[in-house]
Amino acid sequence: MSDATETSAVARPIVQSGRTASGWWGAALFIAAEATLFGTLIATYFYLRFETTRWPPPGVPKPELALPLILTAILVATTVPVLKAVQAARAGRVGLAWLLVFAALVVQAAYFGIQVHEFQSDLAKFTPSGSAYGSIYFTLVGAHHAHVAIGLLLDLWILGKLTRGLTSYRLTGLRVVALYWCFVSIAGVAIVLTQVSPSL
Repeated sequence: MSDATETSAVARPIVQSGRTASGWWGAALFIAAEATLFGTLIATYFYLRFETTRWPPPGVPKPELALPLILTAILVATTVPVLKAVQAARAGRVGLAWLLVFAALVVQAAYFGIQVHEFQSDLAKFTPSGSAYGSIYFTLVGAHHAHVAIGLLLDLWILGKLTRGLTSYRLTGLRVVALYWCFVSIAGVAIVLTQVSPSL
């Protein structure tokens, strides 16, 4: 069903039938595939770790502990306003939903900026081609950063949709964005624990 054919419902709650929208199921299947990707990368990391005498190898510093954990906690916390935005949208409060997504976007963008800076800092210390550790480290962390970047684009997309009012189509879109950020946050926890494991 196209966005243009939906009936606007800015001032009243959106009432949906018990059937879950196909767009939500499509997103769920995509997330399941991405979860498999991250599971494979994490399994590869630990396989290489247990097959290698020194991890990380000589000359490569152990990963920082405090900053990655703090940043991941902040990322996880941003799922709260996004989920609250879904509740607000269901109640027909499109303005509040927009503000909640925007607040999450600001924090998520700051998180992404800091993580990109840290990624570049790590590249100055060791490279993906220098060792098995470097290869899987940058692949794992870089894949997560790419998913955060996609999430930021989804935030901007849904904010643009919500500025034109609220429809059941847009509510489904907002639910998909919330589902995606929940996945990115859970993946972030798994990845950061893998990333800092040599320092634990």
